[in-house]
Amino acid sequence: MKTRLISVITLLFLSGCKVGPNYHKPVVQVPTSFRDLSENPQTQARAASYADLPWWQVFQDPQLQELIRTALKQNYDLQAATERINAARAHLGITRSSQFPQIQGTSDFSGGKSGTFQSKSNFLTLAADAAFQLDLFGRLRRATEAARAQLLATEDAQQTVILTLVSDVASDYFALLQLDLELQITRDTVQSQQSAVKLTDLRLSHGVATKLDVLQAKQVLDTANAQIPDLERQIGQEENAIGILLGNYPQSVRRGRPLVQQPLPPEVPPGMPSSLLARRPDIRQAEQNLIAANAEIGVAKAEFFPQISLTGSGGGVFGRSSLFSSLMSSHSGVWAYEAQAAQPIFTGGALRGNLRLAESQRQQELIAYKQAIQLAFRDVSDALIGYQKYHQVRAEQEVTVEDLRDTVSTSLSRYRGGITTYLEVLDGQRSLFSAELTLAQARGSEYQSLVELYKALGGGWQQ
Repeated sequence: MKTRLISVITLLFLSGCKVGPNYHKPVVQVPTSFRDLSENPQTQARAASYADLPWWQVFQDPQLQELIRTALKQNYDLQAATERINAARAHLGITRSSQFPQIQGTSDFSGGKSGTFQSKSNFLTLAADAAFQLDLFGRLRRATEAARAQLLATEDAQQTVILTLVSDVASDYFALLQLDLELQITRDTVQSQQSAVKLTDLRLSHGVATKLDVLQAKQVLDTANAQIPDLERQIGQEENAIGILLGNYPQSVRRGRPLVQQPLPPEVPPGMPSSLLARRPDIRQAEQNLIAANAEIGVAKAEFFPQISLTGSGGGVFGRSSLFSSLMSSHSGVWAYEAQAAQPIFTGGALRGNLRLAESQRQQELIAYKQAIQLAFRDVSDALIGYQKYHQVRAEQEVTVEDLRDTVSTSLSRYRGGITTYLEVLDGQRSLFSAELTLAQARGSEYQSLVELYKALGGGWQQ
């Protein structure tokens, strides 16, 4: 019985306990459905989400896929995020090493000759020191727990960078295609208006048109010509932005399919709201920060208790002296051990203040965690609304453009027949040019809102 009791006491002495609260996942009430979809139970019942697709299945333009792959290899923000993971992993190793004995070896060799006594000596000293801090109250284990959570938070931060990078490249690419489409529309308008100016000049020379008709025909031409340099400026700057995302110097960007040929998914199911918490890396990062802050409370509480250290040393001296050869052995060993306990008595409130600081930091991380969830649902709601409404805008604008094209065609026929003035044609051409540019912008906004929805749902970062 005595032996068992000693074994139990020894086990408790070595293992100790961990002061401070153990982590429990906070209970956060989340919506049972995404906004504007609660009236469609079939949509909400589906567990599958658009975000479950890998990015190369969402963005099917081969050139866009190549741009994303290049960015994932070369982007400096992503490289920095990877190095932060390496630093956090090293920090975890440093923190965890305190739980193990620290052993250090030393050696010394000395010798010489004394002219007075005509003696020679050579000695080799070998020694090893060991120190071990008993983690009776879990201070070191809590610190390791915090460091491990910080490492996981850093890894989740890297996934956030990946998700943002993929989304930014795709969004900028669609913005570039939108500008290309606007430039093409503007150049087509220039060509059509040059023909209109020639027509009015010909009619003026035959006396069936006025100088005012010619000037009015040039107005739309001049407006279109003035917009071309500005669109070219925006295209160049957008290409520069994409080049930086790719980790390159500013340069031109190859295009794939034009904007009007880019595929759109027939449906974009958001999935179950509960899955958003596990899919979004920024929410996972916020939770790991909370875990680390919770462990730091244990570290602060353990500072109130004694810290016990065990130290020991051992070694030997090997050698001989001709002066004392008859008196001194050629080798001798030494060893020593020590146990030390330190208990804080008076620190002027530093320990209590440190505990309050840790508790406040935990509370801040809890608030940040809840806020991250709230903002995630807002992102999804904004993206769902944006994609739905931009789709409607684009569809209605297509009808408007077709109507205006018919209007311009009819007005030209009436003008050639002498039924109306060129002012009617001019109004129709102005409206058509503006409507076509608006349609191009609506197309670009629709694709960019799709990217935002994919990002808000936390899609693609697993790959």
